[in-house]
Amino acid sequence: MISVLPQAVSSAPTIAPEKTRQTTRKPYPKYKIIVLNDDFNTFQHVAECLVKYIPGMVSDRAWDLTNQIHHEGQAVVWVGPLEQAELYHSQLNRAGLTMAPLEQA
Repeated sequence: MISVLPQAVSSAPTIAPEKTRQTTRKPYPKYKIIVLNDDFNTFQHVAECLVKYIPGMVSDRAWDLTNQIHHEGQAVVWVGPLEQAELYHSQLNRAGLTMAPLEQA
């Protein structure tokens, strides 16, 4: 007669590997609004548009950027999320400023 003996069962709990909940968050890309120099907008108009359409823009900074546009041919006037960049870009464009296409920063 063959006897069947129960196999030994380990009483030690099985330890599952710990799950890692490490999520890598990537920030949304930022976009640059670049105003280009042209031969028809006045310094006054460019500076006023920057103050009017770019949030937080103060007159002194607008004049510095306007001079940079004139002397260097262009200036980055704002950097931020795409949706806002599209709005400010289109507002400046409608106001007659010469704009470069939006660029990822």
